[in-house]
Amino acid sequence: MQKRKTLYAPLGLICFIFIVYALVKNYWIDPEAYEFLSNKSGLKRELNVPVWLNIMYVHVAFACIAMASGLLNFSTRLFQKSRQLHRFNGYIYIVSVLLVVLTSGYMAPYATGGKISSIGFNLLNIAWPLFTVTALIHIKKKRITQHRNWMIRSYVFCFTNMFIHLITFVFHKGLGFIYSDSYTIGIYGAIALLLVISEVIVRRISRGGF
Repeated sequence: MQKRKTLYAPLGLICFIFIVYALVKNYWIDPEAYEFLSNKSGLKRELNVPVWLNIMYVHVAFACIAMASGLLNFSTRLFQKSRQLHRFNGYIYIVSVLLVVLTSGYMAPYATGGKISSIGFNLLNIAWPLFTVTALIHIKKKRITQHRNWMIRSYVFCFTNMFIHLITFVFHKGLGFIYSDSYTIGIYGAIALLLVISEVIVRRISRGGF
């Protein structure tokens, strides 16, 4: 239990930094997403930039809400203090995830890297709500351990964008790959890493490691 509390603080710091970065970058520094859009190539359909930007704003906002609400619901203190708040916040997380997936579904066909990148995002758009709904079903049946495990599997996907850009940076800037290929590698690499990370966490908790 003490280890979990120790890990919660740095996780909270990472979430705070990422949320602030995402909001400042997308709503203040580069609200037109000029840097990101300039790297798009090989699109099979014309991109309606104003519509895409509005969808992106919604996407970013609810991604941040999902990250924050999910983090809050992993707080043992919150759960012990108010299960009703925990439950209400859980529904905020679910709605946020669904809206992130919905907006991602619109943007997927315009993904940097073309069709193969779009497929990666669509796979994510299937897996994330599936894991989230599975967690909901388990708690409805009072299966607390299974609920926690599936929430971990769901919550790690809040960090997809972070991992995509980290992997893209390594391959593009570090290894010299072209940006579109680096981004595609980033998508699949992020999904694979997050699935592995979630399973490691679940297994460690089950064995009392966290």
